[in-house]
Amino acid sequence: MKTIATIGLDLAKNVFQVHGVDDAGNVLVRRQLRRAEVLRFFSSIQPCLVGIEACGSSHYWAREIEKLGHTVRLMPAGYVKPYVKRGKTDAADAEAICEAVTRPTMRFVAAKSAEQQSVLMMHKVRELLVRQRTMLINSLRGHLSEFGIIGAGGAKNVPKLVEHFHEMQSTLPEVARTILWAIIDQLRRLGAEVVKIEKKIVDAVRSDAAARRLLSIPGVGPITASAITAAVADIKNFSSGRRFASWLGLTPRPHSSGGKERTSGISKQGDGYIRKLLVVGATAIIRFAKNGSSASHDWAVSLMDRKPARVVTVALANKTARIIWALLIREQRYMKAVTA
Repeated sequence: MKTIATIGLDLAKNVFQVHGVDDAGNVLVRRQLRRAEVLRFFSSIQPCLVGIEACGSSHYWAREIEKLGHTVRLMPAGYVKPYVKRGKTDAADAEAICEAVTRPTMRFVAAKSAEQQSVLMMHKVRELLVRQRTMLINSLRGHLSEFGIIGAGGAKNVPKLVEHFHEMQSTLPEVARTILWAIIDQLRRLGAEVVKIEKKIVDAVRSDAAARRLLSIPGVGPITASAITAAVADIKNFSSGRRFASWLGLTPRPHSSGGKERTSGISKQGDGYIRKLLVVGATAIIRFAKNGSSASHDWAVSLMDRKPARVVTVALANKTARIIWALLIREQRYMKAVTA
């Protein structure tokens, strides 16, 4: 009896599609599985190579299937799509996954542990709460302006705005006061939750040796260090610092043809959350560099003489990403250059 060598598994909410072939490429299994049948199926066959498209639940299934002795490879969905021969069906997708996972040039995504996913969940929830807080602040400022109560923008000016509202609330209708206090109370609760999550992130960084090494890099704080160590399951998947920066979308977008090399702005592909954190950190470095602070970088200052500030910000974020890769791959701390 022939043995299954490679399986393409197309994930779904309830109905999964399996496409299995032997070493010669002959199709041995092509069937649908209910969610409860997936692990039962993989426990009944000999260990083989399993390909899965990287998605929200793929890391969970990768961990569970690997426990049964199989080798699981996660692939970006965009890299699998060219192998779909015709049409869009679950069977065609599973067949494409089965073929793509065997390609020698295919790029894979490292499966994340449950702990890494938990840390990333903290970051995502924090981002959600911060967005909700921003929405409430904008709503509060807009509603107060309708009654002539004006305050400066930004979260740091909210306490002054609330104080001004407290002084003038007697001049407002009772219904307006009730609604505005509801917004203010919600703002306070969201602020408290954000502080709790940030404290958990800082505590997680303190217990992670790799994250502590990243804190030595200028422009990298606890939020950035935690996000990177949680998102990058295995830094060895990136052969160079440029590959890591490219994964973050911080490298130029090529558009070349006919031997003419053309590049435009950054690609903005990959992890947008970490890219944003690095750009914000680089912006802080440049701001201090303008003020002549000790945190300034000669490289950034010299580049600002020739390029706009935003271009320098992204370039410095790219440089920081490469430094991060070097520290993680070498397990070292950041050392400032010593000038004579």
